[in-house]
Amino acid sequence: MKNILQEKLLPLKDDKNALFVAKLIPNIDPKTILGTKIPVLRNLAKEFKNSSEKENFLKIIPHKFFEENLLHVIFLESEKDFDKAVLELEKFLPFVDNWSVCDTSSPKIFKKYPNETLQKIKIWIKSEKVYTIRYAIGLLLSNFLDENFSADLLELVAEVKNDDYYVQMMQAWFFATALAKQYDATISLLESKKLEPFVQNKTIQKSRESRRISSETKKYLLSLKK
Repeated sequence: MKNILQEKLLPLKDDKNALFVAKLIPNIDPKTILGTKIPVLRNLAKEFKNSSEKENFLKIIPHKFFEENLLHVIFLESEKDFDKAVLELEKFLPFVDNWSVCDTSSPKIFKKYPNETLQKIKIWIKSEKVYTIRYAIGLLLSNFLDENFSADLLELVAEVKNDDYYVQMMQAWFFATALAKQYDATISLLESKKLEPFVQNKTIQKSRESRRISSETKKYLLSLKK
């Protein structure tokens, strides 16, 4: 199958930016990084939004280049059919191998179907794949800490026991954001000290760096370190 999108990407490479990106994502082969910037990728995605080339591109996985993976999630971001978004995402998630692709975006349609999305999250968060777990926690962070919040979601993330750095950092990011948005429920969890030490302490560190947390609370958080 001819990869038209890859052919379009190659002339858009940015060697200087590729070196910068390689430093941020040390766990992937630098030779797979073109350095194409996100705004350029978004313009390309817009150009091919409703094309057969896009549909063919989504089938060609695993991709060769880092930017192809970014382009893939950007395409999924605009998918308007919930079931198709889930189907395509579940095909793609096993091939995600870095935090940047994992965190770039998620289908906007998920916000319109919170209950259905949550059921999928509960499956993904139990995956053996590091970045599928991270993706699930990231979705909870972006979509479920405001009007769709429920205290049992804190427990759902707390129950994740995985010693991978990228999972634990997303857990900490989730709890720090939850503390800013849903203080009472989250502070109770931190007070129980049931989180893994790294997650507990990173949550406290991130919270103390946040402008959304009061000085008084920041001082109190120090007493909760493990």
